[in-house]
Order: sequence, then C-alpha cells, then structure tokens
Amino acid sequence: MRIDAINKMNQLYQATKPKKVNQPGSEKTREKYKVSRPGQDYQTAKAAIKASPDIREDRIAGIKDALATGTYNVSAQEIADKMVSKYFDSIL
Repeated sequence: MRIDAINKMNQLYQATKPKKVNQPGSEKTREKYKVSRPGQDYQTAKAAIKASPDIREDRIAGIKDALATGTYNVSAQEIADKMVSKYFDSIL
C-alpha cells in the first residue's frame, strides 16, 4: 500500500476542512425579513380572532330566555328556506 498516493488524493479532493473566509464587515450581519402588508393584515386578523370568545354568551342567554318563556318561534318556512339556500350555495 502506498501512503503517498493517498495523501495526494486527499490533496486533490481537498478532504481537509475548508477554511472560513472572513469578509470585511460581515462579522455581525443578521438576516432581516419584512412582512408584507397582506401578511400584517392576516396576523392582525388572526390575533383578533384568537382574542374573541368562541361562544357568544349574550346571544345564547337571549335564546335560552326565549325558549324558557315559550316566545322563541321560528317558522318551518324559514328553516326550509335556509336549508335549501345552504344546499345550493355549497353546490355552486
């Protein structure tokens, strides 16, 4: 086995660690990013949604009171109209 041939191969393919090249003024460079305006709007809307409650207690309390007093009336025609409109909206 010839050791000198292995050393020459290592030199040829630069098997040693590459040296770092220091560029002037690049010691403390940091990556910067800028969020686009639609991205900022999206983040604002997402934060507002996260801050709002999932359940609207005021509406639920009003419906509960109406159910308890027997004043909550919804016509069958209104229910059917809503169901049909939702169905056709989802198809189109």
